[in-house]
Amino acid sequence: MEGRIIDVKGRRLYIEYNVLFEDKPTLVFLHDSLGCTQLWRDFPSALGNAVKCNVLVYDRLGYGKSFPMLNHERENNYMETEADVLNDLLNELNIEETVLFGHSDGGTIALIASSKYPEKIKAVICEAGHIFVEDVTVKGVKDALKAYQTTSLPERLTKYHGDKVEMIVKAWTEIWLSDRFRSWNIEYLLKNIQAPLLFIQGEKDEYGTLNQVEKTVSQVNGGSEKYIIPHVGHTPHKEVPDLVLNAASKFIRNRISIDG
Repeated sequence: MEGRIIDVKGRRLYIEYNVLFEDKPTLVFLHDSLGCTQLWRDFPSALGNAVKCNVLVYDRLGYGKSFPMLNHERENNYMETEADVLNDLLNELNIEETVLFGHSDGGTIALIASSKYPEKIKAVICEAGHIFVEDVTVKGVKDALKAYQTTSLPERLTKYHGDKVEMIVKAWTEIWLSDRFRSWNIEYLLKNIQAPLLFIQGEKDEYGTLNQVEKTVSQVNGGSEKYIIPHVGHTPHKEVPDLVLNAASKFIRNRISIDG
């Protein structure tokens, strides 16, 4: 898909927007805390083709080919802010019907957006998202920071984020490892989710327990499903792409009308 920079209320964001099917919903892909459009690889196109929907993938501010963040400091509600940016982006592109697919931070943003802007969102796929902070999450972030400090991870990330790598690593790790973020919790928003939800999680996710799944699917109002994948970690769409593609395709076909 060809990409371009778009101005969204002063944020210069890189997007790839592929419209192949008239009058069909748009699948919107929301990357993780160190991710970007390029790191989704061919998964968005594969799912779009499988369910005959249009595809939008974008880099949040500071990531990938989008413009840099102004600074690395984040408030506890930074993912709620990103959900608002997503809504502004959809308005800018005149997209009225979406299916959100978010991974990790992107999964959380998908949940928040579907609670705040239910009129736009027909279904939600949350992969390894978080609704509160757990000890295992903090340990996972600490381990990732150590890897950043002691391995070739900075060089590998530079391939995708350029000179913005240090900023996004600080932005992610400092908020998640701060004392003030331990109280972060979005369970109060879940009751407002009216869209059908599929929560996908690897059984061996190093950033969250299955409590994230259970407490989410039990509190939403749009109907929910869970898909727990044995022997898989935090990135099922990369570790077992065929399983995730099949589960997501089946969920979308069963839950929303995309015929015609």
